Amino acid sequence: MTQDHENFGQNALADLGFTPFFREKWNEQETQGLTPARVSAGHRGMYELFWAGGEREARLCGRLRGLATDPAALPAVGDWVAARMPEDDRAPTLIEAVLPRRSSFTRAAAGRATATQVIAANVDVVLVVCGLDGDYNVRRVERLVARVWAGGAQPVVVLNKADLCVPGAVNEDAAALADEVLLACPGVEVWVTCALTGEGMDALAAVVSRPGRTSALVGSSGAGKSTILNGLLGEARFATAPVREHDQRGRHTTTHRQLVRLPGGGLVLDTPGMRELGLADEEGLDRVFADLEALAAGCRFVDCAHEGEPGCAVRAAVEAGDLSADRLDAWHKLVREARANALRADARLYRQSQRRWGALTSEGRLIRRLKGDD
Repeated sequence: MTQDHENFGQNALADLGFTPFFREKWNEQETQGLTPARVSAGHRGMYELFWAGGEREARLCGRLRGLATDPAALPAVGDWVAARMPEDDRAPTLIEAVLPRRSSFTRAAAGRATATQVIAANVDVVLVVCGLDGDYNVRRVERLVARVWAGGAQPVVVLNKADLCVPGAVNEDAAALADEVLLACPGVEVWVTCALTGEGMDALAAVVSRPGRTSALVGSSGAGKSTILNGLLGEARFATAPVREHDQRGRHTTTHRQLVRLPGGGLVLDTPGMRELGLADEEGLDRVFADLEALAAGCRFVDCAHEGEPGCAVRAAVEAGDLSADRLDAWHKLVREARANALRADARLYRQSQRRWGALTSEGRLIRRLKGDD
């Protein structure tokens, strides 16, 4: 390979987000004969990859297929992988390894399951999209922002559908709602947009359209994520649909996670709407509720739960009007949910370890019987 080709490959990888962090992780592994590539989509065991030479389809090697019981260990959209690309185009490309993640946006799996689901991997900025119609819910925004902080990415809240903020509407004052989000999520940028008309889209494009930067769009169905992505792309590439008139609920138009390249540089990961976002743990809550955490430092007891203990500075702030009761209630709700999910996950891991130990014990007894020791 000539130096010009090497430079081309390095530049192409950098544009895909192959930062020094991933180069270091790549060099730490046995990658002889393998090629760095990035997962752009996944479809039931088949994956689409970006790499320095373009795009390819791939599947998992046998060793990785054996990890199917642990979804978090399998490649997620946005992951960097080591791929074996055969010279014969008719032979399949195999994903041999997944590089360590720099960040991840996760949730507890929906329902009663305790597994953690990776929504997006190696994302720099997560755009938390909320429609300024019946979709708006500051408590949901808090929840999403907490998961973004927990995963190591930078959250940015996008209040879309500003055209619906008119006198007499459900949410008629976009500026007041933006202020509410700023109070609920300290330190987070809040942008008001209308993807249909282009309002605020130039400012949003400046946030995400940077070579090598990876962003993700998350939010409920009907919030306008696909419309925003079309606006960033400058073309109607992804299907959109209006919300249902009778309940203002969104319709799923994005059916799978997909990483796309922006014409001005950068990549954006679109995700299907999420009706349920379970908190896998308490990570990120301290960032969202930084004001409450600061007040808690003045509580008499270090482990104060802010539920009526004597000397509780948080309760005192609520009584004095310095902290809203709704905000404390929201904190309690999220903490209880996170702890319940963490306990269920611990119980699941305990049951799995017991089953593995039981299997090993049975195997040991069988070996002893075969040897005549019993």
